[in-house]
Amino acid sequence: MSTPVIVDTRSDLPIPPVRPSGAELTWRTLGLGTMASLLVVSLGRLGSQSFLGECQWPRFHPLNERMAAVRHHPLIVVESTRQLAVALERHHLPAAAAAPLEAVSASLGTHPRSQPTERGDATDVVARVSVTDQVVHGGVLTGYRVTAEYQFRGTPFATCTIRFARPPAPDPARPDDAPRPALLHPSPAAVGAAAEPDVMLARAPQGRLVVVPRDPGHPVLLAGRPARLPAPAVLEAGRQAALLTSGMTAGAVVGLRADLLAPVPARGALIEVAAQPGGCRFVVMAAGRPAATGLVTLLTS
Repeated sequence: MSTPVIVDTRSDLPIPPVRPSGAELTWRTLGLGTMASLLVVSLGRLGSQSFLGECQWPRFHPLNERMAAVRHHPLIVVESTRQLAVALERHHLPAAAAAPLEAVSASLGTHPRSQPTERGDATDVVARVSVTDQVVHGGVLTGYRVTAEYQFRGTPFATCTIRFARPPAPDPARPDDAPRPALLHPSPAAVGAAAEPDVMLARAPQGRLVVVPRDPGHPVLLAGRPARLPAPAVLEAGRQAALLTSGMTAGAVVGLRADLLAPVPARGALIEVAAQPGGCRFVVMAAGRPAATGLVTLLTS
C-alpha cells in the first residue's frame, strides 16, 4: 500500500509520509479475533504526543450495508480509534497495569457532507492522533485520552475521542438484568443496521426498549461475547434507540456520545430516550440505576 501525502488543513503545509515505528501492526498484535477485524494499517509518531495513523476500511465490513455505493458505519470510526489506542499502548505509551484499561467514555462527531463513499474494495483514510490526560502512578499507566481526526483525500470528515481508564467495578448489590419475555426485535432498517445480527435492541411490554443483541458474539460490537457492554456497543445501542424513537434514518446521525457510570450487562438493560433540540439523550438502566448516559445528535435539515 502506498503512503499518501496528507495536507495539513491547519497550516496548509504537506505532512511528510510517516512510517510505522516498533513492531508491525497485525490483527494478532492488536488483540483482534480475526484478520477481517483489522482496520489500522500503520501508526507513526509526528511529535511527542501526536501520531499519524493509516486505516483501511473494507467495503464488506460486518457493519456496512451491502450496496453498490457504501457509506461506512459510524462505529467503524470508533473501532479504528480503539485499535489505534491499543497500538499506542503497546508501542508508544508507558506500560499499563496487568488488568487492561478500557474505554469508559467515547464521543464521535461527523461532517455528513464529506463522508467517504466506497464503490470499490476498501477506503483508505488517515487519522491525526493525539494523546492527552495521561495518568501514571508508580510508573504504571492508569488512564489517558486519545483523539483521532479522520481525513479522506485531505478533507477531515470525523473526529473521535475515547477516554481509557480502569473499568467501573461491579457492584455485588446490583445483579445483572435478565432478558424479559415477549420481546420483539425491530427490523434492521428501523434502527439503521445493515442486517439482523447487528440489531442491539428489542421492545418489551409497555414499549420499553431493552438491550438484547441478536448476535451476542457480534465480531465488532461484542467480540469475544463479553458479559458487559463495552463503550462502543453502548454507543451503538444508543444510536439505534434514537433512530427507532425518532423515526429518522441512519444518515441523520452526526454525533454520538456515551459515558459509562457502572458495568452495563450485555443483555437486559433498559434504554430510556428523551428528545431534545438537535437530537436525543439516552440513559441505560441496569438493576434500576443509571449505568450509562449518552447523547445522539441528529441533523434535522
